[in-house]
Amino acid sequence: MFQNLFIQKAFDPATQFFFFSVVISVVISITLHELAHGWTAIRFGDLTPIRSGRMTGNPLIHMGPYSIMALFIVGIAWGQMPVDPTRLKGKYAEAWVAFAGPATNFILSLIALTGLGLLMRFDTLAGAQIEKNSLDFLYAFGGINAILGVFNLFPIPPLDGSHILANFNRKYAMFISDPSKQGMMLLAFLFLFSVARVIFDPIYGVVGSYVRWVAYA
Repeated sequence: MFQNLFIQKAFDPATQFFFFSVVISVVISITLHELAHGWTAIRFGDLTPIRSGRMTGNPLIHMGPYSIMALFIVGIAWGQMPVDPTRLKGKYAEAWVAFAGPATNFILSLIALTGLGLLMRFDTLAGAQIEKNSLDFLYAFGGINAILGVFNLFPIPPLDGSHILANFNRKYAMFISDPSKQGMMLLAFLFLFSVARVIFDPIYGVVGSYVRWVAYA
């Protein structure tokens, strides 16, 4: 029953570094993702992130104990940034606030993967022995951020993509806010989560191709 729990990797010497790489990457990435929502909301006139005490680098504030516990045990985590859409100024302000999170993940992914590719190029050209753990961490960090960015853009509540689409499409906004449709939205999210592996495998393919292009082009 407990054979495939993520936390088991923490007790196997062969997978311990991977375990902690994922935990550290997810905590940093979700914290910056939520802060990006907050910074953008403030930029568009909503001071709720400040008034609620969420503009901090403390991951416990953004993720909460249950999310962090879930991350350690099953490798799944989430975060939250309180925003009041009624205080946002600008026609598409809500979309910008929602997009800021995934955009931050894409930027973090690009930085990490570019750094990884350059380290590999340097290692090849200069013959230096780059610490393998550094390369593995950058790959994990870059891949996780790419996945977080893509996953959050799906237009299914509570993902950021639903807020983006709702800001552009009033009918969709009314649909997802209809209490009678909440069960359908939950099923759609659970289905998306269940097929996530099918979605993420191609992302890692793109990630690997980009790193090889930076390293060997």
